[in-house]
Amino acid sequence: MGKKRNKKVQAPRFQPPRYKWVPKSRPATVETRNWLELPRDVTVSILSRLGAVGILRSAQYVCMAWRQICKDPLMWRSIDMRNDGDLDDVMFDLDLMCRRAVDRSAGNLVDLNVEYFGSDCLLNFITDRCRGIKRLRFTYCYGITDEGLSEMASKLPLLEELEISLCDNLSSKSVEAVGRSCPRLKSLKLNREWFSFPDDNDEDDDYFDEGDYYYPVIDDQNGSSAIAPSRKDAEALAIAGTMHGLRHLQLFGNQLTSDGLKAILDSCPHLESLDVRNCFNLNLKGDVEKRCAERVKNLRLPFDSTKDYEFSATAYGDGTPFGYFDESELFGCGDYLDDEDDFDDDYDYDEASHFSDDSDWYDDFTTIRISDMLH
Repeated sequence: MGKKRNKKVQAPRFQPPRYKWVPKSRPATVETRNWLELPRDVTVSILSRLGAVGILRSAQYVCMAWRQICKDPLMWRSIDMRNDGDLDDVMFDLDLMCRRAVDRSAGNLVDLNVEYFGSDCLLNFITDRCRGIKRLRFTYCYGITDEGLSEMASKLPLLEELEISLCDNLSSKSVEAVGRSCPRLKSLKLNREWFSFPDDNDEDDDYFDEGDYYYPVIDDQNGSSAIAPSRKDAEALAIAGTMHGLRHLQLFGNQLTSDGLKAILDSCPHLESLDVRNCFNLNLKGDVEKRCAERVKNLRLPFDSTKDYEFSATAYGDGTPFGYFDESELFGCGDYLDDEDDFDDDYDYDEASHFSDDSDWYDDFTTIRISDMLH
């Protein structure tokens, strides 16, 4: 018998995997929108959030329709000149831009915010053209003096809200002038940085210098020097004597004492909110604390948290006082012209401006893909 041959095992035939056919999807259509089709009131609301610098530097050059909106006087009822404060790197003239914005308001201005570049000349320019201002805010404006603020207040009888933060050249004299000239004032923010005073009796420090006010130094029984209490309360007494209709008061970092606070409580019966954080001369024990708790709905005490405070809350304890310096050379009036004809509405705020008035270019630019706006 022959040998049995081993049966050869055949490998299974390769069968390609079965795939379910799925029709190829078409690419999604990129949605576009012509921003000119937005209702005018919506466009105004969007542009108003840019601030005056953003409008004058960019938005008004996007298209002819936006430029017409940006020239509407009602668009400039509120002027916000906010900036980062680094004026050395600013390639455009903030003062001139503010003047152009004021001119565009055509006297309709009611709300103004100026940061880092305000001066007496600018205040005079604004108040000569707009007498119906109700809200003013000045921050780090070292070019504003008592004389300039007092003259400004005399032209704004409708002023209701005033904030002056970290403007070191101002004293109680201008605070009193504001109170006498603005009977409708309801809200005042007068904020400073806290500085403690020297403890040693230095013969060279016979006066503490703050603007046009000189605070006499007195010696106590222990031989150490201190600021006369009446001068510490100068701003508080100015408020108490002239601002009887106040409802909101912020005195961050002020030097007032308990006597000054008592005067404010006595003279401002409608006070609803009071912020005296970083006012470390205050002693709120006893009657003063009780009166504040009973009278004031929203009370912030000297040692309360400053996390929600907009500016630096650093309290300096090295005895370095505020110094007065003359900035007339930096903020002179001679370089500016008040005549409206001297301001070109198409003024290029910097030398690199290359904007065109071509309406076709404007309209093409406004067709923007929504997907681009989301990235």
